[in-house]
Amino acid sequence: MNVLVIFTHPNHQSLSYAFLQQVLRGMGDNPAIREVQVADLYADKFDPVLVFNEEKRRRDMHADPRLAKYREQLRWADKIVLIYPIWWGRPPAMLLGFIDQMFASGFAYRDKKGLFPEGLLKGKSVVCVSTMKGPANYPLLWLNNAHKVLMRRALFGFVGMKRVKFFEFGSMESPKGRQKEKLDKVYRYFKAVAN
Repeated sequence: MNVLVIFTHPNHQSLSYAFLQQVLRGMGDNPAIREVQVADLYADKFDPVLVFNEEKRRRDMHADPRLAKYREQLRWADKIVLIYPIWWGRPPAMLLGFIDQMFASGFAYRDKKGLFPEGLLKGKSVVCVSTMKGPANYPLLWLNNAHKVLMRRALFGFVGMKRVKFFEFGSMESPKGRQKEKLDKVYRYFKAVAN
């Protein structure tokens, strides 16, 4: 199994970065994982801003040469792991800008007759590892699970990726947040995951 990890946090001293390290350690101890690549969007200085004008049209975004490396990584991966904080009830703007540009028509999906397009990234699985300051049940009780609906239905389901798992960790800035326990949980999952 080939795994692409998309890491989205500006600080390598953060808890999100500690989760990245546990994910990588778990995958390093997993014989089912052949190769791992990491796309660190802040370190890469990824530009999340969409620009459309006379020279750059939306219908050509699937072939933008600036994004070729990421398209190749997404094609190559059997599993995609996203690690990011939840800010204001949703992923960071950097990750959303990546999604806006990478999951483009002609690459991630193709329009066809009917209500839904044909997803072109079928067969891949996704794991979202996210942290937040608020309590773990905050997104469900206060936001009607908007984060999971956005990621599972509006994004991954739309492009054909049906297997989506979430680790959504709350109270991460609290001294009682059980951070070590949650880091261990992520390590154990990636050490054992088979597909």
